[in-house]
Amino acid sequence: TNATKDSRGFYYTIQAAGSGLVATPCSSITIFYQGKLTNDTVFDQTGASPRSFVLGQLIPGWIKGIPLIKPGGSITLYLPPSLGYGSVANGPIPANSILIFSIQLQIVQ
Repeated sequence: TNATKDSRGFYYTIQAAGSGLVATPCSSITIFYQGKLTNDTVFDQTGASPRSFVLGQLIPGWIKGIPLIKPGGSITLYLPPSLGYGSVANGPIPANSILIFSIQLQIVQ
């Protein structure tokens, strides 16, 4: 892909930068997202309604990647296992999986 390599160990593509507040680990964020494996199997997604989280309570790849955009922005994160769920299987996600997340950031508080 034409993804940008981040020095912190993951790749990303920004579809839209957004504007406004930058999320920090203490921020409450509201997002739409889809997570899939490299074989295109979707393992989680928001559907019609966004979800809200505290950024600092999420996987390391999201903590590092979501602040690259602002509200109204969208990004695709390509995360190695070390920034996802590592060597532990998590539901439909096999151990040591590379994860691909498409994220649309709606709100940062």
